[in-house]
Amino acid sequence: MAYAESTPLAEAAAGEGWAQRWRHWDRSSLLWILAIAILAVLVLNPLLRLFVVSFQDEGGAFTLANYAAAYRNHRHLEALGNSLVLGLSSGLLCLAFGVPLAWALSRTDMPGKPLVWVAILGTFIIPPYLGAVAWILLAGPHAGWLNQAARWLFGTRPFNIYSMPGLVLVVACYSFPYVVVLTKSALDLVSSEMEDAANILGASNLRTSLLITLPLVLPSILGAFILVFLEAIALFGSPALLALPGRFHVVTTQLWQFFEFPPRVGVAAAYAMPLLLITVALFWLQRRITHRKGYVSLTGKGGERRAIALGPWKWLALGYCLFVTTLSFFMPLVVVCQAAFAKAWGRGFAWDNLTLDNVRAIVFENALTRTATWHTFLYAGTASVIAVVLALCIAYVVNRNLVNRHVGSVLSFLTMAPFVVPGIVLAIGFYAAYTRPPFLLYGTAWILILAFTTRFLPIAFVNSSAAIRSINPELEEAVRTLGGSRLTAVRHVVLPMLKRSLAGAFILVFIPATRELSTAIFLYSINTQVLSVLLFDKSDEGNFEMLASIGLVLVVITVTLVLVGFKLLGRDFMMRRTVT
Repeated sequence: MAYAESTPLAEAAAGEGWAQRWRHWDRSSLLWILAIAILAVLVLNPLLRLFVVSFQDEGGAFTLANYAAAYRNHRHLEALGNSLVLGLSSGLLCLAFGVPLAWALSRTDMPGKPLVWVAILGTFIIPPYLGAVAWILLAGPHAGWLNQAARWLFGTRPFNIYSMPGLVLVVACYSFPYVVVLTKSALDLVSSEMEDAANILGASNLRTSLLITLPLVLPSILGAFILVFLEAIALFGSPALLALPGRFHVVTTQLWQFFEFPPRVGVAAAYAMPLLLITVALFWLQRRITHRKGYVSLTGKGGERRAIALGPWKWLALGYCLFVTTLSFFMPLVVVCQAAFAKAWGRGFAWDNLTLDNVRAIVFENALTRTATWHTFLYAGTASVIAVVLALCIAYVVNRNLVNRHVGSVLSFLTMAPFVVPGIVLAIGFYAAYTRPPFLLYGTAWILILAFTTRFLPIAFVNSSAAIRSINPELEEAVRTLGGSRLTAVRHVVLPMLKRSLAGAFILVFIPATRELSTAIFLYSINTQVLSVLLFDKSDEGNFEMLASIGLVLVVITVTLVLVGFKLLGRDFMMRRTVT
């Protein structure tokens, strides 16, 4: 048997080969590797720790006691049932609200469409927990405006927002815009040809819409129902403000109680598993449904979409649209503004009851609210920058095929995974992962920043990926042909062309990060409080003037950012990009 002898000449050639490969190796790969490692730490670490902790006792030994403690209690099972009732009821009410609005906006000659669209966008902007505060002012059992009006007119107080029907109404009011956007987007693609054929055969407009138009977009409607169902069962703010005073629990409020001192993280992790599994399964089903994009009709010529002439019925359609948006936007906005500028909100609109002191205290005087405001914008801004940079790196790697196709699919899945995970479950995972070495972050600002980054990373990824696909790779190849590295091409070609898209992605991450409650309520400390948590804490004090002022500050800032987004990316940048 012959053995190759190692000679100084061979060793020198091998060393020269390694040096040559190092000189030609693309240094930008280090950036992509770092981004992939950060992605794994942000997404995989909390979810794996959540699963592991659900099977551990305080000493770290394997146990099933957490699952026994989570599910042997009747109240815990009742809370799980309440969440399912809330999700189903809110989803059905969202369909009743959203589908007629989408049809009226897309297929009819209804007047006042710009006003309805403004109200829907305003509903989308208002944080759900602020909407809950507004409805407490409107339908509180004793002092709510609607109850006061009913008592004056009929001598009774019929409304009680602290109930399951009240919670269903509030959740539906702030989730139905998803139904409107998804359904309207599908309706906009449906040709009028089959509707015209049905009308020629004698079918009325209503019959045609019910039997032809809506069935064509049924996949989008079902997908929207699943999306709002998931939104309802994962909400924390509205149930905490309405269900707890009503003396009933849902899954998210029960999870919060597991963190009362001493926190039972293992039990909370075990109790969160069904919520996570339901969410993953329904999200998968929602993607399967919406990927069909609706039923397709094939014709030999291009389709045309014409508005249906409703005649006198158009005023009824407008009335219904204004009724829904009054419940979700106009009435809540009026009552929040009145409370924010009132010395005592229950006195109504008397001139001697108006004051700017509440808002002034929030913005300038109250040290606690000033600090919380600073934390809110600092954490949200930092998280937005990290999310956009990380999402851009991952999107570039995936779309420019810098890794194997299967690896790219895994990276895309990991980047989108936080969209599947309810915020409250993600927060428990972060608590389990970052309250012990080697990542001891609990009590610091970084645990909130990284949680916000992970929570809204999918929004940044979807927008970054779409922006990168719009750029022809030949522009980058031209730079590399002239001797530039890939990093040079990204810095001098890709980034300048993506400035507007990246600014829009930043805004779309920043807006929900400033009002995020489900994650922050589990991870904040006394030194890292943000406005959403402060608003929730103040609700126990019954100081609705302060609550309304905090909410109004958040809304004004959100509206300002949305206007900037309109200027950069067009009128539909927020509605369509956040439900893609």
